[in-house]
Amino acid sequence: MLQEGDAAPDFVSTDQNGNTVKLSDLSGKRIVLYFYPKDDTPGCTKEACSFRDADDIFKAKGIKVFGVSTDSEKSHQKFISKYQLPFDLLADTEKQIVEAYGVWAEKSMYGKKYMGTLRKTFLIDDGKIVKIFDKVNVSEHAEEVLAAFGEK
Repeated sequence: MLQEGDAAPDFVSTDQNGNTVKLSDLSGKRIVLYFYPKDDTPGCTKEACSFRDADDIFKAKGIKVFGVSTDSEKSHQKFISKYQLPFDLLADTEKQIVEAYGVWAEKSMYGKKYMGTLRKTFLIDDGKIVKIFDKVNVSEHAEEVLAAFGEK
């Protein structure tokens, strides 16, 4: 299980437009890697919109935000378009990133067990994990993240 202070696992993925995103290519930058279960669902939409609404602050502070789910590029495109999301969503359809970050796990809903993505956020600064949010308040998460980076 990853802990604060660990090196962030490198990955290669594609964003909503099919562009390659490699974490190690972003070394020296501050990154928000937020994992969420599914595009266009109530909690995930609130969380994405919280980051959208604070996007100017993130950009001004040089912080790059990436949302990650196991949804497809096409699903991400619809989600971005519907809510005018100004940041990239990574399509982890092969589950490589969710597994590397330990967020692919057994979940339970209405008594049924299934595998899914845990809602969890990693703050990465120059390749190191500086903060992990295990509990996420979807409506105020962007503010929590900025505060953890020492920004407001």
